[in-house]
Amino acid sequence: MLIAATGPVWAGAKRPVVVELYTSQGCSSCPPADAILARLADRKDVIALSLPITYWDMLGWKDTLASDTNTRRQKAYAQVMGRGGVYTPQMIVDGVDDVVGSREAAVDSVIETHESDPRGVSVALTGTPRDLHVLVGQSSTGTSEHGGDSTIWIFQVMAKATVAIHAGENEGRSMTYRNIVRDVRAAGVWKGQPVSLDLPRQEIMNDPHNLIAVIVQENGYGRVIGAAMLGGQ
Repeated sequence: MLIAATGPVWAGAKRPVVVELYTSQGCSSCPPADAILARLADRKDVIALSLPITYWDMLGWKDTLASDTNTRRQKAYAQVMGRGGVYTPQMIVDGVDDVVGSREAAVDSVIETHESDPRGVSVALTGTPRDLHVLVGQSSTGTSEHGGDSTIWIFQVMAKATVAIHAGENEGRSMTYRNIVRDVRAAGVWKGQPVSLDLPRQEIMNDPHNLIAVIVQENGYGRVIGAAMLGGQ
């Protein structure tokens, strides 16, 4: 992996709103939230990500898409946000607001609020989901209020998967999930200056995926200030 400060300042389009849904195949209240996430996945102004977690595996069905990485990410948010614990279905919008993921009106309202925030940095992706070049710059809308260094996160994403659930709270259901996060890793730090990253094939081959999302986030688990997605279904 090569990380270097280089290149010009980019003036890109308004950044998309990032929505992370923490969900589980073993959670009976999650299917409505999964359906909302699927709708959001079709919007061009939103990067909608499904992050299946592991802690409900004890309910009688082991989630076939869940990962400890997703569980750790949700718990990190809970700590930063001062929450007493984690739950599903939880949607976290732009890293700073959370809402019960099955409450469609509340989800849409929070997204609309974040769409009106002009602050952000441009993120440009070129190449393929398995051989990626990332440019993180400074948006023409201005971003002078960042609270410290920002983490550049790389999300390996599977566009769609259908799962037949044979036990647990959703026994007998067949569920189709969209934009499933298979891996998350920190790839660099943005300090306010343009940054270029090259992620060669061997860096992003460990999980099946056909999408890549790049999210720039203050202080690791704070406000999202830049995001982009590359790939197709």
